[in-house]
Amino acid sequence: MIRLFVSLKIPDEVLDRVLEEVYNASENPFKFKWETKDKIHLTLKFIGEVEEKLVEPISSEIEFVENYSSFKCSIARFGFFFRNHEPRILWSDLQSEGSFTPIVDELNQRMEKFGIESEQRKFKAHLTMLRIKQEVTEKFIQRIKSYNFEKINFTANKIALVQSQLSKEGARYKDLKTYELK
Repeated sequence: MIRLFVSLKIPDEVLDRVLEEVYNASENPFKFKWETKDKIHLTLKFIGEVEEKLVEPISSEIEFVENYSSFKCSIARFGFFFRNHEPRILWSDLQSEGSFTPIVDELNQRMEKFGIESEQRKFKAHLTMLRIKQEVTEKFIQRIKSYNFEKINFTANKIALVQSQLSKEGARYKDLKTYELK
């Protein structure tokens, strides 16, 4: 079995800027184990565990994304996902001039033929910056939420089929195929 997901590739220089801003926002960045640059991405579709023989047909099916045009995106704020009133994920918001919805919807629809269920939750475009495993203060939460920085603009032009290998040290990601948008 192989664990897969489809992601929007974020340019390295954009990731450098976002990481710099979130470190500045956090006041004491060395206190946390941040997501590394090679792990930060926008998940468009989590596929999950599939048999290896399905990788090639899934990869071919995803080629439809090459019919989509590249589009402008921006990152302008940070926020949190909470579980049981505790912050668990610190994210950066990802906005686009168009909508991710058509690509996400088509990915969901096309993956059903492989027995992969459509995502039922509403799609929220975000980049996970930190998985919070320790207690954080209300001051930290408010500082991150109220932190302002100059909008980071970029053009999204690549999508990848990614293998996720889980280990004790965390997940390792490997691009299996990259698709260029028009």
